[in-house]
Amino acid sequence: MESTQALALSLSLCVHSFPPNPISNNHQFFKLKASATKPQSTYFQKRKKHHTKKSAEKDAFPSSLPLREKNPRAIYKDIQRFARKNKLKEALVILDYMDQQGIPVNVTTFNALITACVRTRSLVEGRLIHTHIRINGLENNGFLRTKLVKMYTSCGSFEDAEKVFDESSSESVYPWNALLRGAVIAGKKRYRDVLFNYMKMRELGVQLNVYTFSCVIKSFAGASALMQGLKTHALLIKNGFVDYSILRTSLIDMYFKCGKIKLARRVFDETDDRDIVVWGSMIAGFAHNRLRWEALDCARWMIHEGIYPNSAVLTILLPVIGEAWARKLGQEVHAYALKNERYSEELFVRSSLVDMYCKCRDMNSARRVFYETEERNEILWTALMSGYVSNGRLEQALRSIAWMQQEGFRPDVVTVATVIPVCSQLKALNHGKEIHAYAVKNQFLPNVSIITSLMIMYSKCGVLDYSLKLFDEMEVRNVISWTAMIDSCIENGRLDDALGVFRSMQLSKHRPDSVAMARMLSVSGQLKALKLGKEIHGQVLKKDFESVPFVAAENIKMYGMCGFLECAKLVFDAVPVKGSITWTAIIEAYGYNDLCQEALSLFNKMRNGGFTPNHFTFKVLLSICNKAGFADEACQIFNVMSRVYKIEALEEHYLIMIEILTRFGRIEEAHRFREMSSSLS
Repeated sequence: MESTQALALSLSLCVHSFPPNPISNNHQFFKLKASATKPQSTYFQKRKKHHTKKSAEKDAFPSSLPLREKNPRAIYKDIQRFARKNKLKEALVILDYMDQQGIPVNVTTFNALITACVRTRSLVEGRLIHTHIRINGLENNGFLRTKLVKMYTSCGSFEDAEKVFDESSSESVYPWNALLRGAVIAGKKRYRDVLFNYMKMRELGVQLNVYTFSCVIKSFAGASALMQGLKTHALLIKNGFVDYSILRTSLIDMYFKCGKIKLARRVFDETDDRDIVVWGSMIAGFAHNRLRWEALDCARWMIHEGIYPNSAVLTILLPVIGEAWARKLGQEVHAYALKNERYSEELFVRSSLVDMYCKCRDMNSARRVFYETEERNEILWTALMSGYVSNGRLEQALRSIAWMQQEGFRPDVVTVATVIPVCSQLKALNHGKEIHAYAVKNQFLPNVSIITSLMIMYSKCGVLDYSLKLFDEMEVRNVISWTAMIDSCIENGRLDDALGVFRSMQLSKHRPDSVAMARMLSVSGQLKALKLGKEIHGQVLKKDFESVPFVAAENIKMYGMCGFLECAKLVFDAVPVKGSITWTAIIEAYGYNDLCQEALSLFNKMRNGGFTPNHFTFKVLLSICNKAGFADEACQIFNVMSRVYKIEALEEHYLIMIEILTRFGRIEEAHRFREMSSSLS
């Protein structure tokens, strides 16, 4: 990487003019100027000046806050005003002054300050406010204890939250609910804490309320803990809580996230008073389970019942429409949003519209929505950028980073994660380095997904050493990062290094998944390491991965490359549901063993069995014909591909055809294929 001094420089990106964009062409790819220290407020400047002066008064107070002559109630209002504006440092100075003067602070004021800490995730200021609560003798106030537990969990300090909780009475449900809420927000990793606290509450006889059950069910949904969810559902019915709308919505969400569609529908059908929230949970549930048309049918049913989508439901529906490529329906929803101006003006609705049009391959409409939006934000820019990527317009995606910054928006973590794969595909090493520097400067690292993307980018650009360095410096790894490192080694031809990474992964707490197994089977085949291949095959069987199509295909190819065709046939025959991937693999295995005529016979058998070949199948077949010198058969296969299966030939197909025809002196035909190849866009 460049030196740290380079991080402070503005790194330029040469771009072409882009007429539809109203911004000037003086682009800067990433603005990496050293961030100037923010000027302190006049309040703090005056405070510094005040402290430098020698004063006989011990109750020195900044002159910018004239509170001396005010009574306590007026001072409380001043503190609460600062809290509403999230100016916690200013509020803390006033608290210090009140402490010096011996003026007590009331519960309402502390509540406002703790709420501001929750909003801003200000742990340091929260601890100082907690100290002032103790100074004022309010540490035993049940209301403030509950608020403190909520504040600490919101800031991610569960140890502090548990200390406060342990000091409180175990009979009140409110501190328990605050602890549960914090664990739910923390996600799946705190599921066991939620379950433990929930069981403890029941054991101690704490009176559970609707909010308690709502938090618990949300946690079970996030952890896909179906059995616990079923038990809690039974308890709701027993205690008469099941008719609460918020709990029915939570149950629907939980069953959908556990993959139990019928149970979710049953809860929905038993709900008499269905509001927009219940309908929205059904639509979101179908979308979560990739049941796109069911989600759209549910939306139609909702409208038929006289309930119309709000902005939240629109943001659920639009991505579903995009994934279903239902552009006409998307335009109807767009018209509905325009009719209800308050929806069309909301940025997250506009971002969803841009995303929907991009997924429907209608970039003109996506760009129109984008440029008609007067007040854009990072999310809207990222939606457009992602659309450029999905539509193959990688250069424009890369330029969008410069345009975005020209409008005064700083790329966030999601934007960076979107653009790094673009650099990988374009092999734009310099731009990738700029983004890496920007991520370091803005403290986006360590972030597992971004580091993994950077590893892949460097390996695609042929700088594997950078990938290895990033991988070695990772504090936290996951299965994806391990697999990405194995992939990077394979792509750069360093198979022994790939094997070393795989061995290290086996010794770590992360066990190889089906993707990692498939990669290692490929390595075994390329190294012709039959013993290693059999070892991996054993692990595949142990983990029940043998029926996964791409794992079975790599297993078949591995045995074929090692010359054990009988084993390849046994693996192929053992696959319960065969598809084009497994058929292509067995054809390729025959080709590895110079049984070219038999490989072509297998292709006919595949077609007769009703299996549809893909472009990779035809690449394998043409390669086999090239290897065996079957020029006529190659021409027949090429015609079958383009005329029967309507598969558009790629450059790799043309290159094989040109090579085989040239080798056999069929120059005119080879020239014709060369002309066809040159016409590819």
